Amino acid sequence: MDKKTKAFISFLDASHSVYHAAQNLTKLLRDAGYTQLSEGEKWTLVPGGKYYLIRGGTAVIAFRIPAGKVKGFMLSASHSDRPTFKIKENPELCGTYTRLATEKYGGMLMATWLDRPLSVAGRVVVETDDGVQSKLVDIDRDLLLIPNVAIHMNRTANDGYKWNPAVDTLPLAGGKNAKGKLDQLLKKQAGGKILGHDLYLYIRQKASVWGVDKEYISAAALDDLACAWCCTQGFLNARETESIPVLCVFDSEEVGSASVQGAASRLLEATIKRICAERELDEQRLLSDSFMISADNGHAVHPNHPEFADATNAPVVNGGVVLKFNANQRYTTDGVTAAIFRKICQKAGVAVQTYCNRADIPGGSTLGNISLSQVSVPTADIGLPQLAMHSSYETAGVQDVLDLLKAMTEYYSTTLENAGEGYTLK
Repeated sequence: MDKKTKAFISFLDASHSVYHAAQNLTKLLRDAGYTQLSEGEKWTLVPGGKYYLIRGGTAVIAFRIPAGKVKGFMLSASHSDRPTFKIKENPELCGTYTRLATEKYGGMLMATWLDRPLSVAGRVVVETDDGVQSKLVDIDRDLLLIPNVAIHMNRTANDGYKWNPAVDTLPLAGGKNAKGKLDQLLKKQAGGKILGHDLYLYIRQKASVWGVDKEYISAAALDDLACAWCCTQGFLNARETESIPVLCVFDSEEVGSASVQGAASRLLEATIKRICAERELDEQRLLSDSFMISADNGHAVHPNHPEFADATNAPVVNGGVVLKFNANQRYTTDGVTAAIFRKICQKAGVAVQTYCNRADIPGGSTLGNISLSQVSVPTADIGLPQLAMHSSYETAGVQDVLDLLKAMTEYYSTTLENAGEGYTLK
């Protein structure tokens, strides 16, 4: 296994919640010499400076200021949240067993969460003498499990089953004597009285590289930690250009992006305005020479059900990075942005595939068209082809991850100039 794949697996295994993913991404930025900015303080941006900010503990934006002339912005947007179960307030259901009350976050394949070890990670807010303080927690042991009903008691389980999240997917924490003990574990790890929390379930199974030729990678939250990691690595590894590279990793995509940390917020727009104001740059002129990559995984053709794929736009795992198209703008790619991205991949030596939903099967959307409502620049929707999207344990291709990293490195090493009838790539 090469070093990049090992680093990717380490990132996946350390990112058990959206909060931990953001923490791990910002550590990469700090280690590379980036300075943290605060939205509530004055910014002083210098040529050659490297900066990042974080909102709500989950949304991350990073950028660099070119040492010389500035042409435009080269942006990418991905997300770090994933479908899971959120632990409710007052969660304990006590009786013969101690269970936890949860609710669905996003649209997951619910059956994949049953009969496997689970635990809890996220953010707690503790009381201090000066107010409140957020702390990350991760109970790093097999702690919970959602047991299936035996086939003898549910004879139609294999004929299709409608899951009720208020009943069927409540995790078991212990017997009646387990009452209150989860709260004790959290308090001990947080180091104080807990006044609030944002806690989620995660599966304990680590990321795995497998297959006869070790060509596949499976893990929790490949959608969209794979794109978040590849975009970050490409951003960090890129050559300096005349463009301002901007890395965006948002939260809340799986529930519509409508949060202060989501792509529908004014975070990106406000950041661009502050960069332009601080550096005395013409925002509209720069945006005319700008581009965005919306990076969110797409569906590979399924080995057992190829009939669900479009006949001529069915990407395969390890066949290359995917360009996503939709006539109704669920994806933002058009002929021009597709051509630009293909040219970048050609320079990077990376294969490109295309994805469209079958015309009679509506697909999901992503954060590209939502970001466009805040910052309107030409955008291409891309991603990695993967299997079992929104399962608790998803599958993608090792080579595709490496290819996306190469493509994003080349993307962030590019300066785009609007030439009227076309675009010049430098």
